[in-house]
Amino acid sequence: MRSDPQENAEALTAYADYESQLTVRHLEIGCFLVMALMPAGVVLDYFVYPSQIGFFLALRLVCVLLAVLVWWFVRAPISKRFHRLLGLIVALLPVFFICWMIYATKDPTSPYYAGLNLSLLAIALIMRWSVELSAIASALVLAMYVSACLLCGPISAAQRGVFINNIYFLVLTSIIVVVGSRLHRLLRIREFGLRYELDKNRKEIASQNLVLESTIGKLKEAQTQLVQTEKLASLGRLSAGIIHEINNPLNFASTGLFTLRKKGKYLAPEQQEDYAEVLKDVEEGVTRVKNIVLDLRMFTHPETESRDQVDLEEVVAAALRFLSAEWQDKVRIEPKLAEDQTVWANKNLLIHALLNLLQNSIDALKTKAFENEQPTIWIESRLEQGKSLLVVRDNGTGIEAEHLNKIFDPFYTTKDVGAGMGMGLAICHRIVQDCEGRISVRTEPGKFCEFTLEFPAKGQQ
Repeated sequence: MRSDPQENAEALTAYADYESQLTVRHLEIGCFLVMALMPAGVVLDYFVYPSQIGFFLALRLVCVLLAVLVWWFVRAPISKRFHRLLGLIVALLPVFFICWMIYATKDPTSPYYAGLNLSLLAIALIMRWSVELSAIASALVLAMYVSACLLCGPISAAQRGVFINNIYFLVLTSIIVVVGSRLHRLLRIREFGLRYELDKNRKEIASQNLVLESTIGKLKEAQTQLVQTEKLASLGRLSAGIIHEINNPLNFASTGLFTLRKKGKYLAPEQQEDYAEVLKDVEEGVTRVKNIVLDLRMFTHPETESRDQVDLEEVVAAALRFLSAEWQDKVRIEPKLAEDQTVWANKNLLIHALLNLLQNSIDALKTKAFENEQPTIWIESRLEQGKSLLVVRDNGTGIEAEHLNKIFDPFYTTKDVGAGMGMGLAICHRIVQDCEGRISVRTEPGKFCEFTLEFPAKGQQ
């Protein structure tokens, strides 16, 4: 045991409980042995003392009955205070009845003396006793045997040698029992000490493993965030150069389109319609490029965006209004918004983020064949555990597991070529992150996809 007094006290208490549990178990085993072996001795009665087989059988059955009563009492909670006494009773029950049978034969040299040695050996092997209890039990066995022999009457000269021999071997057996009990107890203490230390070490290792697993989890999360931040930072540096290089030709193209539209009136009337259609296609392409550049701009100087308390109801209404042509008469919108719920953010950027999420949902709903349900987008806002949540859920195609760890990467997309640049979710991630929030996804392929935007409930004032 360790030298720490508190640890020693805990160990001693644990050892006492451990010994108590094993003592009960061994007492029960002792009772079962008495119940089984005493009736079996009737075979010896038949061959050695056939004339007294009925009387001896009655004694054996009484012994069994008493053993049953002791076993019943051992199982009662109150028996814990009487374990030492019960141990003596279980050990001496067969001894008492064997000595009674020796007395009944009026023969100090009765071979039943061997049963006393067996009882002593059972004390050493089965009972978890101290040296004191073993010595007391051994002395009582010897006393009962001598008393039974002396009560038979005067011991003849022919019997005296066998009587002394039996006493001698009983004494030797008693010495072995006492010494064995001492060694057995020391071994039990050592075994318990090792087991106690082993269990304690296991608990400490298990506790350390839990801490280590938690630390590893946090490190992995921090690593993921660091990688994501580095990707976005790299994209910001790249975007600054791209924007500068693209803006100039865009301005030239826009100026040229303006000039060409004015020149269109000089064409023949039958050519003007095709000419206007071509110009419209070119203008849409230029506008698309301008929008991409605007999306990239936020990665270059995101800290310059102004922020305020933004009403989520207004954000949702604006986003739905911008996309009305996409969803009206095609998709059912189910809003469930908390009243007067606000977050600290840039309103335009937050609308932009929600637009991207809604557009993704609409695109997913277009690619799914619906039978027993209607294409639906649920938009919910609520306060939960100190957080302000905005949830967008659809019953579209969902996201496959192999894509989940990449969906927030810039330029990563699972859409067909020309259907998307892979910037929408990356932009959403950056917008939410700049608001000191986080975005998470929960999905089941073929059934639903749910994005949760989580913001601090109280923003800066």
